Amino acid sequence: MRIGAIEAGGTKFICGIGDGHGNIEEQISFPTQHPELTLPKVIEYFQDRQVQAMGIGSFGPVDLRPESRTYGYVTTTPKPGWANFDLLGTLKQVFDVPFGWDTDVNAAVYGEVRWGAAQGLTNCLYMTVGTGVGVGIYSEGRLVHGLVHPEGGHVRIRRHPEDDFPGICPYHGGCLEGMAAGPALEARWGKKGYELPADHKAWEIEAFYIAQSLTDMILLLSPQKIILGGGVMQQPQLYPLIRKAVLRNLNGYVSSPAILDHMDEYIAAPGLGQQAGLRGALALGVEALNYQVSTI
Repeated sequence: MRIGAIEAGGTKFICGIGDGHGNIEEQISFPTQHPELTLPKVIEYFQDRQVQAMGIGSFGPVDLRPESRTYGYVTTTPKPGWANFDLLGTLKQVFDVPFGWDTDVNAAVYGEVRWGAAQGLTNCLYMTVGTGVGVGIYSEGRLVHGLVHPEGGHVRIRRHPEDDFPGICPYHGGCLEGMAAGPALEARWGKKGYELPADHKAWEIEAFYIAQSLTDMILLLSPQKIILGGGVMQQPQLYPLIRKAVLRNLNGYVSSPAILDHMDEYIAAPGLGQQAGLRGALALGVEALNYQVSTI
């Protein structure tokens, strides 16, 4: 089995080739530019690699409804050039293979369920905190779509009492993404996150916002595990701050040993590390190929 995988991120595209067991054999990455500059690089990479199927996990919002005339499109993104762009359709015109298609964070949570930290679970949540904030949800053994798909990065949050930053989201200002994504950190403090010391006030405020949203998701979705990925979460001091804040917010109400006794395992880093998104896209491609075979 030879599967193509695309992690189509807002900052960079990662393309790779893998097998049905989750192994990535080779990969390449390049910056996400306008579609007319980015897609030819994707096509050139896969052109002669003879893949049997392809999986795409894309930044969004995207249209996941097969019955929709804009199925496969990136829709209302503020990223220049990508709004209402037919990403899936463009690749389908070139490659006559089955395609798996979903959000980048749904791909990541699916990869973790198949081959990572959430193996054996039927309910899991993956939050990425990086250039943006996204949430992928695996519930009752399937990825959650619905009206469109989960947009957990844009939930409304209470302001930290010591934070007067207005937020940077062009749609909502002070939503979770507007307050806690990497660009918000840089705009608030004048430095990129990795340039700030581990004991900087920034991380307490960052944990406050992330923990607030996770608390709501625990109460609403009851995930068996929460996985936090993305560039901002490369700061290891964030994990204990977030866990402590979540416990404080819940105040003993959710009576589960996973939360009360094993919080270090309940809110965890990706088991697949920085490859969660790419291997998740690989999993989507494997699923698409298996579905085609089962319907023949």
